[in-house]
Amino acid sequence: MQGNINKIGVLTSGGDAPGMNAAIRAVVRSCSYHGISCVGIFRGYQGLIENDIEELGPRSVQNIINKGGTFLKSARCREFQTPEGRQKAFTNIKKAGIDALVVIGGDGTFTGGLLFASEYDIPVVGIPATIDNDISGTDFTIGYDTALNTVVEAIDKIRDTASSHNRLFLVEVMGRDAGAIALNSGIGAGAEEILIPEEDEGIERLIQSLQRGRKSGKTSSIIVVAEGDKSGKNIFELAEYIGETLEDYDIRVSVLGHIQRGGAPSCFDRVLGSKLGVGAVDAILRGEKNIMVGIYHQKVITVSLKTGIKGENKFDKDLRRVADITSV
Repeated sequence: MQGNINKIGVLTSGGDAPGMNAAIRAVVRSCSYHGISCVGIFRGYQGLIENDIEELGPRSVQNIINKGGTFLKSARCREFQTPEGRQKAFTNIKKAGIDALVVIGGDGTFTGGLLFASEYDIPVVGIPATIDNDISGTDFTIGYDTALNTVVEAIDKIRDTASSHNRLFLVEVMGRDAGAIALNSGIGAGAEEILIPEEDEGIERLIQSLQRGRKSGKTSSIIVVAEGDKSGKNIFELAEYIGETLEDYDIRVSVLGHIQRGGAPSCFDRVLGSKLGVGAVDAILRGEKNIMVGIYHQKVITVSLKTGIKGENKFDKDLRRVADITSV
């Protein structure tokens, strides 16, 4: 199949994730290794529509593996959701001589890539990169490990203050639809309670847990709250409710926000991005299309893009049990 592939385009789309640069670097250098050209498409699908495309070689991607974000930039593109926008993108792809496309991002990125591939029959391979780790067909997504380490480090520092002042801290982390960051960082940082989108056990359970903790001698507590928590209250409303119900608590709120996306990627994410970048080019040269490369039991695998978009939730009930037991 390699004879039919002379040039591969690579883009990043949606929310940035630490380790995206490692994946870009691996795609570019893998193309060079196989003797084919590579172009970078800046600002995701928006750049594809606006023909913001540049040739990339091995030296174009030097010294980026240690940097967070994406040097190709990223954007959310409403125009690509229209047939007219995708037609513009295809015209630019043909003009640039691109034979296959590597798209790095999450389910929104994959949805756009799958639709584009079905309309114009161009091979598209996805690389999962999202700090939420909410893509099926892979054990881990690029950026997740770094985000976890960032959150745990922040909570460790917050706990110092909580312990010094006998305070209850509510810490909001990212996770609109998936609680992987909250659940894993909560266990790793020793949180007393963890609220996640996959469960709706009611506020009263939280109140009872805090009351038990106070009776058992806990003088400070950390509650990790995923932004998509189903309690029906945002984190500030939740703090107010707890304060009204348990008057002896001195409560503070900390919203970690976008610091979770930034920073130098961990070694794990640099290696993962490198493996998946090489795997994406390998898959294209094998003739595969409309697929995602993922990692399963430390091995690079391929699954359909549709699996990555519409797969089952990866909520780990055993991990939830670990959190409940270790927070006693």
